[in-house]
Amino acid sequence: MKKIYYTDHLKLRLKFRKIPYELPKKIYQTSKERYFDKETDNFVAIKSINHKGKVRELVLVYEETLKEISLITVHPLKKYQKISRIKLGRWKKL
Repeated sequence: MKKIYYTDHLKLRLKFRKIPYELPKKIYQTSKERYFDKETDNFVAIKSINHKGKVRELVLVYEETLKEISLITVHPLKKYQKISRIKLGRWKKL
């Protein structure tokens, strides 16, 4: 099983956005919607989560190698962002 690491940037974003510490790992492990971001060469996992009293989609950006997974950042996703990135071909479905 691959080891999951939180980057320093992710830890900062979690504090800033008041997102529970374990949520990025949960998104990675349970997300059924995944993409490859051609612009950043990173993977993206999306999951609908009850966050701050609303159900919203959160994006988890991560890198994955044969031995480890580095969770880079997490943020709420606006509807138009997802549609636009898919439509323009930036995000390729996995």
